[in-house]
Amino acid sequence: MTDAPPTRAQRFAAVVRPAAQSAGYTGHGSKSRLARDTGMTESSVSRMLLGQSIPDPTFFEAIAKAINLPVRDLLVEAGIISGRALTETSQSQVRSRITPETAADELGITDPVNREMFFAAIERLRRQQNTTAPEESGREHGAGGGVAAEQ
Repeated sequence: MTDAPPTRAQRFAAVVRPAAQSAGYTGHGSKSRLARDTGMTESSVSRMLLGQSIPDPTFFEAIAKAINLPVRDLLVEAGIISGRALTETSQSQVRSRITPETAADELGITDPVNREMFFAAIERLRRQQNTTAPEESGREHGAGGGVAAEQ
């Protein structure tokens, strides 16, 4: 007789449990602390850790943050989504419009002054792009100092 493959809830628990322990959710009160840190109820955390249920997707990001695991790794390792699906999504997002704030976040630019310089550089490039013909833009590169010089 062969063992039945683990359910998605069991796979999710198999990923979350050890990561939660590594993140310090051990001992008395660990479930209530994890519940508080993720916004879930303690009973939902218990069912999740026992492999009885998968939390509502709205909690995935909070769970990943609490257990110090990237959301992508949590979802792929637990079998919620395939790594291939994420790769395809990432490639399609390359063509999507992103905000300067999102770009700064993704690049890890957290210092407020550096963020403002980053945003100013983007704005300057947008203005330059909109006012300069494509054949002239190559000649403009490097002319006139940087963003900091304009501020």
